[in-house]
This record gives sequence, structure tokens and C-alpha cells, in this order.
Amino acid sequence: MSTHRAFPKTPGFRLGIYVFKDAEIVDFAAPYGVFSVARRFDPELDAFLIADAMHQVQAQAGFTVVPNYSFLDQPDMDAFLIPGGFGTRQETHNGRLHDFIRALPEKTLLTSVCTGSWIYGAMGLLDGKPATNRKEPDRLEASNFGKVPIDRLAEIAPSCRISRARVVDAGRIVTAGGIASGMEMGFHLLRRAGYDENFIADVARVMEYAGAYGLYRDDIEYSA
Repeated sequence: MSTHRAFPKTPGFRLGIYVFKDAEIVDFAAPYGVFSVARRFDPELDAFLIADAMHQVQAQAGFTVVPNYSFLDQPDMDAFLIPGGFGTRQETHNGRLHDFIRALPEKTLLTSVCTGSWIYGAMGLLDGKPATNRKEPDRLEASNFGKVPIDRLAEIAPSCRISRARVVDAGRIVTAGGIASGMEMGFHLLRRAGYDENFIADVARVMEYAGAYGLYRDDIEYSA
């Protein structure tokens, strides 16, 4: 159980979500959807997609999206989110992405859903910090040919303290574990933007997600 911290209000909070080949659809669509509904209560909230270039991006299962910005645009944002998916295996070696992340202002939160935290781990940004990742393997990952994603994170970032919490808030870096944990990441980013628990619960109610939100609301580890 977690006692939620209060954060100062950030007017016009902007969430930038990275999209790349073979990104997991729910990982980036869920937090985007939370912000979309939250805009009904506060239209100043914003969420948008970023890619390394301004061209269509094919996520998993052939789902294609058009980014709003490229790395060259350097959009202003309060949080940058990396989803998971098969494509994170290539993105851990994407030097352009790593350079973009390192150039972000210190005020920009670095967040991830599912295997997106592998990228921060590969960059050494999780050293000495807690972080999480997906804990339920698919069939290949559960076989002797694969590895559970959270165990892979421990291998990629041996100096990271692995947590099994749904969301881990380590200050500037916030990670969420599980494909559908993008919902909880979206709600928690509203919290980081300074919105109170009543506001967040109201967003969850409108999304008819109140039951699940109640189950996961306190599954957050704070460490900062």
C-alpha cells in the first residue's frame, strides 16, 4: 500500500509519447487515452506522439500511427514516455533515441511502460534506482528460449533495484510494469502534474475503470 504524495501543479502539462516500429499498442494508447479523457475536465492537458523522423510508424500487429513531432522538432514537454513491445529490443541500441533523451531538460520526467524501461536501463539511467517491468511472460519468454521481461531488466541493468510494483516513482524516472499498466501510468502522470485524487478518480469513473483503478491505485512505490 502507498500513501500518495502531493505534487505542485504544472499548468498545461504536456506528455510526449515515443512511437517506434513494433511498439506495443496498448502501452502507448492507454496513457494517451487517459489524457484524452482528462482533457474533458482540463483542456490545457496535452498528449502527443514523437518519432525519430516524421513518417508513419508501424506498431505491433500492423497498427500504423502518424507522429506529431520528430526528434528534430524538440517539442517542449513535461514527461517523455517510452512504451514497450517487440521493438524495444532494437531501441535499446538506438543511439538517436539515447541522444534525444540525454538532451531533454532535467525538468522532463522520463517514464516508461512495460519493456520500455529496458532502454533507460541500457543507458545506465536506472543505476542505483528502483524500476519495474512486465512480470507475466508470453509463451516464448516462459520457455527455455526466453526470459521474463522483468528478469531481463535485471540483466540489462544489474545496478537497478528491481521492484514488482505496478508503478515505481523514483523521482525523475517513473516506470510501470505490465502491458495494460499504461492506464496506471496515465493516472499517475496526472498525479505528477499536480491533480488531486478526486480529479483522477473522476477520470477513472468516466472511463468506467473505477474498479480496476481502485485495485491498482496504491500499488505504487515511491523512492526519491
